[in-house]
Amino acid sequence: MSATTQASDDQEAAPFQTLAELRKACLDLPKGDDGAAAAVVARQAQLTKPPGSLGRLEDMVAWLARWGRNPPRLDTVDILVFAGNHGVTVHGVSPYPAAVTAQMVANFSAGGAAINQLAGSVGARLRVVPLDLDRPTADFTVEPAMDEAAFIAAVTTGYRAVRPEADLVCLGEMGIGNTTAAAAVVAALFGGGGARWAGRGTGLDDRGLTRKQTVIDKALARHVGIADDPLLVAAALGGRELAAILGATLSARHHRIPVLLDGFVCTAAAAPLAKLRTDALDHVQAAHVSAEAGHRMLLDDLKLKPLLDLGMRLGEGSGAAVAVSLLRAALACHDGMATFAEAGVANKPH
Repeated sequence: MSATTQASDDQEAAPFQTLAELRKACLDLPKGDDGAAAAVVARQAQLTKPPGSLGRLEDMVAWLARWGRNPPRLDTVDILVFAGNHGVTVHGVSPYPAAVTAQMVANFSAGGAAINQLAGSVGARLRVVPLDLDRPTADFTVEPAMDEAAFIAAVTTGYRAVRPEADLVCLGEMGIGNTTAAAAVVAALFGGGGARWAGRGTGLDDRGLTRKQTVIDKALARHVGIADDPLLVAAALGGRELAAILGATLSARHHRIPVLLDGFVCTAAAAPLAKLRTDALDHVQAAHVSAEAGHRMLLDDLKLKPLLDLGMRLGEGSGAAVAVSLLRAALACHDGMATFAEAGVANKPH
């Protein structure tokens, strides 16, 4: 297992070419393997520990079994980081220029970013996928960020990026201005406006935060007619990297691969799937709750309980990478512990 950064190398064709076909693909989802999860629970009851004493570590293994391999394993862990640029940055919603997105992608490629170190530490394969960085999305206060063709293309890129042989997929992002896009998407999906969902992103001061809230509210007013259609919301108010995360999340579900979502932007990107079908994110765990304003509220709305709360807000898939260590620890206990019978330890009577 290794941590490497690669450009795109498309996998299989996506099962959609239009918005209507994508909508159908979002609704036609496989179920998890309840039998595999039950087998994990049965083994946990025989291990040399009080029932439930490893808490959520036990739940994690059952989740891996339900959505991944049987028996569960983590031999092939992929971290996918999607990068995109946003036309809305013309309004000064980020203290950094849009050029930083491409510069950070170059840093990923050179192995100099936090995610490179974290991916290596957990034995994961890192792949960074830039999406038309020289062509930002449209300013969504004026027009939709993406038309149908551009949105479908970005979703397809994410869908194809998932390797069917992966045991776990971790999703991350990079894109100056993308916390504004994420906040606009969730404000349209869940209500509340810019004041509820806008955060400081990469370090806005008070004036910048007020400006960001105003920009989001202007965008919501511009696109009020599509608020009841999650996919149109994602196209009009999101970005290419958010669309790719949606596609990758959908692809993982179709291939029955468990997913770790990183922070606020990743969670916002996947949220339209849950609005289309309430159980669409059952194969997903929230790796952590970030320090970005709105993330905890969004996780509550989606009924996702974060695995970690470390005050992180970097993005790049960094929180998801750290959470891989938890899954490895959970699986090590499940696989390696002796049963009461094997250890000659008396179990409590049933």
